[in-house]
Amino acid sequence: MAISAKTFGDTGTGMAGFKILAGNSNRSLTEAIAAYLGQPLTRCQVRRFADMEIFVEIQENVRGADAFIIQSTSFPTNDHMMELLIMCDALRRASAKRITAVIPYFGYARQDRKPGPRTPISAKLVANLITRAGADRVLTVDLHAGQIQGFFDIPVDNLFSAPAMVGDIKAHLDLKNVMVVSPDVGGVVRARALAKRIDAPLAIVDKRRERAGESEVMNIIGDVEGKSCILVDDIVDSGGTLCNAAEALLAKGARDVSAYITHGVLSGGAVARISASKLKELVLTDTIEPTAAVRVAKNIRVISVAPLLGEAISRTFKEESVSSLFD
Repeated sequence: MAISAKTFGDTGTGMAGFKILAGNSNRSLTEAIAAYLGQPLTRCQVRRFADMEIFVEIQENVRGADAFIIQSTSFPTNDHMMELLIMCDALRRASAKRITAVIPYFGYARQDRKPGPRTPISAKLVANLITRAGADRVLTVDLHAGQIQGFFDIPVDNLFSAPAMVGDIKAHLDLKNVMVVSPDVGGVVRARALAKRIDAPLAIVDKRRERAGESEVMNIIGDVEGKSCILVDDIVDSGGTLCNAAEALLAKGARDVSAYITHGVLSGGAVARISASKLKELVLTDTIEPTAAVRVAKNIRVISVAPLLGEAISRTFKEESVSSLFD
C-alpha cells in the first residue's frame, strides 16, 4: 500500500487529546512523524542531572490524552530505555488516558530465548518493564523475533518496513534482473515476503556462525549468476555477515549486490567495513538515527519510515485497522 504525505488535522476527527512526545533517541524521525500528522510535538523536557540521572517533565496538560511516546532503544540502549520508562511513568501519573510506546527499534530483541544454561531472556524482562511503567500498547517495526509480541500482556503492533523498501527498490533497480537473497536460513520468511511483493526469485546464503559477531559463508542456495542481488535483513550490527555474503554472491557470478536492512545498529567499525566492502549500496531505514559516519558514507543511504509510523499512529488514534496497511 502506498502511503502519501497528508495533514492529519484535516481528517475532521478532532485533535483534542492527541499527544506526541519525543525522547532523545531519534528526534529527526519524531519530527518527521509529527510533520506527517500535522501535529506539533508536546512540550516535554527530558534531561540529565549532573550524575546522569534522567529527569522528565511534561510541560502541558495531558489529562485524558491519547499519548504516543516515540523512542528507539538504540545506542546508548540502557539510557534510551530508561528515558522511555520514565516518560511512561510521567504520563501515567499525569492521568493520560492511553499511553502508546512507539519503539521503531526494539533493543534487546536478539535476547529472545535462552541460548545456554544460566542465561536471561532479556526481551521478556524489557517487555515487563515497559508494561509495568504504564504503557497500554506498543508499536514497533520489524521485530527481530515475532514471538516477542507474546512477551507483552498488552497489545503490540509489529509494523513491516517492506512497503518503504519496495518503493525504493522499484525506483532504483531493474526488477527484471533482481534476485532477493536471505543472508541466513533464519531470515528466509522475511526475504520471501519481499520477493513476493516485487515478483522476484529467492536465494539463500547458508552460513555457519563460529562465535558471536563473526560469520563464515558456506554456500549459496540458488542461481545468482548475472543477477542484481538484494540482501534483506532486519538488523545490521558489525556488518560482517553482509560483507561476507556480498563476496560470496559475487564469487558465484552475481552482477552486483545491494542490501536493504531495517535497523542500522552499525556498532564498532561497521561503517568503515561496509564502505570498504564490495556492496554496491546499503539502504537503511531511519528507525535508528543515522550517525555522522553513516550520513557521509559513499555506499550507505537512508530511507524514512516516518509515513508508515505516522499512518499507524493515526489509525491507532482513530481505532482503525493497522494490519490493512500491509494488504
